[in-house]
Amino acid sequence: MERLLLLRIEAAGCQAEAVLNGVPVASVDARTAPGTHVACVPVHEYTLAGGNRLGLVINPHPINLPPGQPPPPPTPNVADGQTWVKLRLLLPRQGQPASENSARTLAQLDWALPENEVYETPLLLPQTVDLPVTFPRWRWLDAPVVDITPALKMQALAFLQRLAIDLTRGDPEGFIAAARLRFEELALAYQREAAVDVGRFRAHVQQLSASKTLRIAPPTAADLVLRPVADGRLLECLGPTGQPILRTTPTESGSSHAWPIRLAVVDGQFYVLR
Repeated sequence: MERLLLLRIEAAGCQAEAVLNGVPVASVDARTAPGTHVACVPVHEYTLAGGNRLGLVINPHPINLPPGQPPPPPTPNVADGQTWVKLRLLLPRQGQPASENSARTLAQLDWALPENEVYETPLLLPQTVDLPVTFPRWRWLDAPVVDITPALKMQALAFLQRLAIDLTRGDPEGFIAAARLRFEELALAYQREAAVDVGRFRAHVQQLSASKTLRIAPPTAADLVLRPVADGRLLECLGPTGQPILRTTPTESGSSHAWPIRLAVVDGQFYVLR
């Protein structure tokens, strides 16, 4: 592709999350480590032709709230003059850095406060932006809104446990079948061949299995967090720390592999759409 639409978020002194059309796409946490923290991701598969809802959340709520418990009240903070966030939607050419100095900026959100000013978090900064893109209407936009009941969580847990066991056995076919629409749409979004992407995923799983580094602990009910995203149309499957629930046991060097999953539920069936 000549151009790659990227979202870049840069922050200091806080946690910040970028949301595009109701889906969290990137986050950075600069609360404990000094300096600037940056994340940059391609976002074709979350982008719509025409109007797009761009959002920036400062110090979002924790994802692992107990079921049925309302979010805690807003937390007051005092600005120290070194807490800020910059969010950019960039359109660099292939081979060029994702920098506003060398790429076309399609949208931006900036947040910073003078020293000693009081503010409450979580703080949402929304913006609607028209983007000059021609992406199709993605299937996740038409998924039904999901009500997360205890019964649904147990059904999702059983589905994820089956995927974890299959992958640990080196069998990628169950995941491939469940994620067929995702493979098709990502290939369309980035002008690739879906069959090639499926082949790469299959080879990657088989290579991890052969190297004895593919071991995923089946998720438990206590660990699984279903986070509604895309205005409740998708369920992001996370562990208690906010990481993808399907991830390999770390090796001696500390490395691991993760498979982010966002599920749609249609007529009682689960589909990996993102």
